[in-house]
Amino acid sequence: MIPFLDLKKINKPYETAFQEKLKSVLDNGWYILGKEVETFEKAFAAYCKTDYCIGVGNGFDALVLIFKGYITLGTLQKGDEVIVPANTYIASVLAIIEAGLVPILVEPKLETYNLNPDLIQEKITPKTKAILAVHLYGQLAEMDQINEIADQNNLLVVEDAAQSHGAFENTNRVKIPNSKNVTWNEGKKFSGAIAYSFYPGKNLGCLGDGGAIVTNDSALAKVLFSLRNYGSEKKYYNEYIGVNSRLDELQASFLHLKLPDLDADNDKRRSIAKRYVTEIKNDKIVLPIWDFSNNHVFHLFVIRTPDREDLQEYLTQNTIQTVIHYPIPVHKQKAFSEWNDLSFPITERIHKEVLSLPMSPVLTASEVDCIIAVLNSY
Repeated sequence: MIPFLDLKKINKPYETAFQEKLKSVLDNGWYILGKEVETFEKAFAAYCKTDYCIGVGNGFDALVLIFKGYITLGTLQKGDEVIVPANTYIASVLAIIEAGLVPILVEPKLETYNLNPDLIQEKITPKTKAILAVHLYGQLAEMDQINEIADQNNLLVVEDAAQSHGAFENTNRVKIPNSKNVTWNEGKKFSGAIAYSFYPGKNLGCLGDGGAIVTNDSALAKVLFSLRNYGSEKKYYNEYIGVNSRLDELQASFLHLKLPDLDADNDKRRSIAKRYVTEIKNDKIVLPIWDFSNNHVFHLFVIRTPDREDLQEYLTQNTIQTVIHYPIPVHKQKAFSEWNDLSFPITERIHKEVLSLPMSPVLTASEVDCIIAVLNSY
């Protein structure tokens, strides 16, 4: 069986270094918010070309804390509306709700699976205060258009980059003087804050849960450093009503070891994706649209077909493991029964037809050969 994702193989090259780090952390005797977290935060901020990185417990908490941070600063208020793509993973929507805000679902583009900027304006009301842009499957959302709409309507922009580590429009991002403490790209506003997940299967994954927030907003960063730690900047002195969501020392050390290889691993993913895109030739299969730029890091390689169950069974019989991301859209989940009668036809079609092929930097050329041949024979 060609596995969908072989985490043991991905982490095998780091095994000795992981063990050395484990011994180092044990010998140091400092297990929470120590030098390993601080070292990784500085390294990841430098990688993202931002001033601040705040390590937190997981990607979900990263999103929740961004919103709670803006509420603490008075930029947002509980009950404000946040526009979010209807086809995102449920965590994006749950984070908005957990922060006391109201998610407003908007259809994606069928071609990119990301938020359709052309549909945002019609969903903006006087209560709309933010847009959550999700870079689904590892492809950047259309940030120039999203930010232009946000600027025109005085909206905050937050990014869910849980699946897009290393996906930049331009790796030479620069900060502009008088930029109002936001991250900029080629002189254009990028966003106020970006949330990352380091779940083991991510492009940059640890050996458990982990997450981070990056930002250039010094006021937001100061609040977030406290909010993640019970709302406390100084032990036993609590300025805010915070939570316990701290990136673990050991996981931070593992992430710091793997970070230097992230770009090379993403290049391997793109190479595999290029083979898939150019060599899979089957009219029954819809392939991702990709211009071969660096704005897609292929956390997932997602195809579509009207006969998904049949194709998945066929691939299983031919020793190829696949996964469905995701079988049920948010508005059809039992947890959101009040939304079950809503209609989002593009989202519903995506969730009905998508199928994720094996994709990782450790896939071999022969495995890719096999996957392509089997799909072409379907």
